Amino acid sequence: MNLKKVIGVAVVALGLVLPGLAQKVEIEFWHAATGALAAALTEVVNGFHAAQDQYVVNLVHKGTYTETMSAAIAAFRAGKPPHVVMIFEVGTATMMAATGAIYPVYQLMADTGTPFDPEIYIAPVKGYYSDAAGRMVSMPFNTSTAVLWYNKDAFRAAGLDPDRPPQTWAEVRAAAKAIVDAGAAKIGLSCSWLTWTQFEQFAALHDLPFATRTNGFEGMDAVLTLDHPLFVRHVQTLVDMQREGSFTYSGRDSTPDALFGSGEAAMLIASSALLARVRREAQFKWGLTYLPYYDDFIPEPKNSIIGGASLWVMRKPDATAEQYRGVAAFFAYLSQAATDAQWHMTTGYVPLTFGGYEAAKAVGFYDQNPGLDIPILQLARPNPTPNTRGLRLGNLPAIRVVIYEEVEKALQGGQTAQAAITNIVRRGNAILREFEATYK
Repeated sequence: MNLKKVIGVAVVALGLVLPGLAQKVEIEFWHAATGALAAALTEVVNGFHAAQDQYVVNLVHKGTYTETMSAAIAAFRAGKPPHVVMIFEVGTATMMAATGAIYPVYQLMADTGTPFDPEIYIAPVKGYYSDAAGRMVSMPFNTSTAVLWYNKDAFRAAGLDPDRPPQTWAEVRAAAKAIVDAGAAKIGLSCSWLTWTQFEQFAALHDLPFATRTNGFEGMDAVLTLDHPLFVRHVQTLVDMQREGSFTYSGRDSTPDALFGSGEAAMLIASSALLARVRREAQFKWGLTYLPYYDDFIPEPKNSIIGGASLWVMRKPDATAEQYRGVAAFFAYLSQAATDAQWHMTTGYVPLTFGGYEAAKAVGFYDQNPGLDIPILQLARPNPTPNTRGLRLGNLPAIRVVIYEEVEKALQGGQTAQAAITNIVRRGNAILREFEATYK
């Protein structure tokens, strides 16, 4: 037996760890990324591994956003949560209320002595994931907003100007009808994440409250305020467009995403993070533009709000201090300008930090890719209001299910637009009161 093998046997026998033979500290990270985004996430984690030799991040896909959140909650109750879990933005209030389950990021960074400056993050991101005292409780990561994706070839085939995409709902409807009538695409307009794009984003753009108490930021006793005539009008518009064939409802959450890259839908209102998939699948010239609005209601739309997810640190009973130091080191790596910029340019998620945005500009990314700064410009529109900060409502995922059910019923002709909105408010408020009773 040679000397190297003798040393190895001795190390195992004595339970010793020698310099150079130390085992890396493992961190478990549950996520919901799929396809091109999962590949990009793996690339980021591999970059972290290459940048240091102490920690290993083990990626575990746990299904959809909803499934990942449910799995994390169940794992915590069983005493076996991961160190880090990706939770979509509508789960923020629920996670914040679970004080015993989470390890707030500001506290993690302080406890581990890891340099952390929340001022490097752009305002919409920092504000959304901070508590009432302005302290960041989760780590922003895959942050997006919604945009209108459009097929320039289909526009051209329908006699529309591909360099002048529609900006208002009247223009979107006219373009969608012209495309379908000309046979330029099977579907004129569809949308992913209908609850997010047609209610949550819609409310912000039109400076309407989604709920009282600054959309829940100021307290759990918020109530929904969706019973406004403009929400009724908008649901009726979607119903009318579906009847005339210019709009097609194509399913919940991200299910409709596939329709754009395939060319089946000429326009799709969806996440800016569809970029990686569009680049991979689209065999046509495409563009993206700002979300449409009703210009007879508001002359200039307000800023959109963020979507996507953030990373939450879980209180793991068997976690070691060194594992939490590894989580902090990983978060510090994600916050570096170069990492942030690369993630943004690869995926279409918006840059989280001012440094990431400047790094992308410095390499000419927006000059080479006209329009890909639109999500950032839309989020950063001036004069934000309390209605455009985002949502902080308890059990918002369940409220989203209610919105889907009631709008689907209206689209199928089973009830009026007014009835759909009335039922959303009634059922949604019952969910809010249940959440308040549980956590207040």
